[in-house]
Amino acid sequence: MIEFDRVGFRYQAAPVLNNITLAVREGEFMGLVGPNGGGKSTLLKLIMGLITPDTGNIRVFGTSPKKARARLGYVPQFARFPSDFPITVEETVLLGRLRAGRIWQRYNAQDRAIAAKVMTETGISEFAQRPIDQLSGGQLQRVLIARALASEPELLLLDEPTASVDAHQEKSVFDLFRELNKRMSIIVISHDIGFITDYVDRVACLNKELLCHETQAITPDVIEQMYGDHVHVIHHHSHAL
Repeated sequence: MIEFDRVGFRYQAAPVLNNITLAVREGEFMGLVGPNGGGKSTLLKLIMGLITPDTGNIRVFGTSPKKARARLGYVPQFARFPSDFPITVEETVLLGRLRAGRIWQRYNAQDRAIAAKVMTETGISEFAQRPIDQLSGGQLQRVLIARALASEPELLLLDEPTASVDAHQEKSVFDLFRELNKRMSIIVISHDIGFITDYVDRVACLNKELLCHETQAITPDVIEQMYGDHVHVIHHHSHAL
């Protein structure tokens, strides 16, 4: 589904990714972890074709990232629009139905049916006509997830999707992702390795260079290699960080 072949990328003179080789399988739920500045968000931007690598090659669904973009759904860490923007939850979700070439077209019955379906799936139907500036951080994050799902993606990219929610909401959101993974592949950026190992199939540890591990192979030595020796061990259920 995704192939990175010796990919490198730099912002001006600063190297961000170095010699990244990665393959993501169809149906996989992959966690992407690493320190701030390690290149995690940059890797998602490369997958979406928003930036191009300086070295190496990337294939998404067997083609270039730009050509594959319509098959991807993306959820940012935070909303990128003013919180008082005059738009309702339903209208925000419907934005996910827009495609190149139909920006000025009206939404049709199918668009509205799909929006209703994903609002139900994400638990926000009761807020459909509520302005987005009246939502909590957790509710707004679910709206952004529903907007991404409205495009009917085959691959869902999530950039720290639970950064603005509490621990209870985090579990609820990841339970939703586990259900979504039954019909789409998912890559999620997270800082909580101990938590996401309950959900993901594999963890990609990224700090400019890449290490990949099955979840049971994440050890304190791996964590120290990625983050340095200043991290602490925190137990989550049967997993440890």
